[in-house]
Amino acid sequence: MDMMAVVLAAGKGKRLGSEKTGIAKVMRLAAGRPLLAYVLDALDFIEPEKTVIVVGYKREQIIEAFPGYRFAAQEEQLGTGHALACAKGEILSPETDVLVCCGDMPMLRRETYEALAREHAKKENACTVLTGVYDEKMAFGRIIRGKDGEFERIVEQKDCTPEQDLVREYNSGVYVFKAGPMLDALGKLRNENAQGEFYLTDLPELIKKAGLRVGAFAMPLGDQLLGVNNEEDLARVETMLSR
Repeated sequence: MDMMAVVLAAGKGKRLGSEKTGIAKVMRLAAGRPLLAYVLDALDFIEPEKTVIVVGYKREQIIEAFPGYRFAAQEEQLGTGHALACAKGEILSPETDVLVCCGDMPMLRRETYEALAREHAKKENACTVLTGVYDEKMAFGRIIRGKDGEFERIVEQKDCTPEQDLVREYNSGVYVFKAGPMLDALGKLRNENAQGEFYLTDLPELIKKAGLRVGAFAMPLGDQLLGVNNEEDLARVETMLSR
């Protein structure tokens, strides 16, 4: 499988008190290991030299802890789309597939990433979004599908209309892109949204508008979507990982 990975790991983690601790968010320990270590373990079907970690706050801690990986620096925190754009220079070929994920989601399993990669290859998509369906309302972007059931776009929760807010298929924050269309779409990203940020979630819609195939791959994800944004999240994840 000709595949690279880009792991977004530049966040400071204000709600985790990173400025007090001086520890990068993805380097916070859960069950004795950095959050990022669990993510990289799950991606071990992709070689470290084909895995790019986007770093920002306290980057030297991460670079020192994970030798053998490639790194790209996000100097300013301008959103997830901007973070991915910071890795553009590390993309090996426009033909390669690029798995994009977050360094603060330690519960996602290797078989989940592999299933997404297989679906992307089987459908010959330009982009495939991993999604999860849950009964309850969650603080994730919503997957908007057309009347034909095909993917249309992702809407961040804070930008949802009341009708979109009722959707219960959620974006996982994990994608596989064909590198060429991904790079083209990154050049078209705009920050006209509630946060004034460049959203990674806008890329699939831009790729679809370019006439290319975008798929939304729904899987039973359960607790795998748990990310770590505050001390409560960290405690919850630690309990699960300790099991």
